Amino acid sequence: MTTTESLQWTAVCAASDILPDTGVCALVEGTHVAIFRVGREQDFYAIDNVDPKAGASVLSRGLVGSIGERIVVASPLYKNHFDLRSGECLEAPEYSVRAHEVRVQDGRVLVALS
Repeated sequence: MTTTESLQWTAVCAASDILPDTGVCALVEGTHVAIFRVGREQDFYAIDNVDPKAGASVLSRGLVGSIGERIVVASPLYKNHFDLRSGECLEAPEYSVRAHEVRVQDGRVLVALS
């Protein structure tokens, strides 16, 4: 079992660089990662940025919203919804992406790959 203390954390940007209900893309250990800030609070999520159906690095540009209790991003290409907590694709689970650990420390957003 991996603990958050044993993960390799990478600082990607200042928390204030991400506007509420939007995402940004960062290269973390060679992986395109989409980082989202949801609401005006410090609720941050990170998933793979590559849309598995299209093969394009675009999920950070998707629309953030909710479906029931799930916080999701809609891919700008095929409009599939990805759960920001788990990376699950709601319409086609075979297109799910990885979700990554994210935290804010001293005003900086840090990501650790799963």
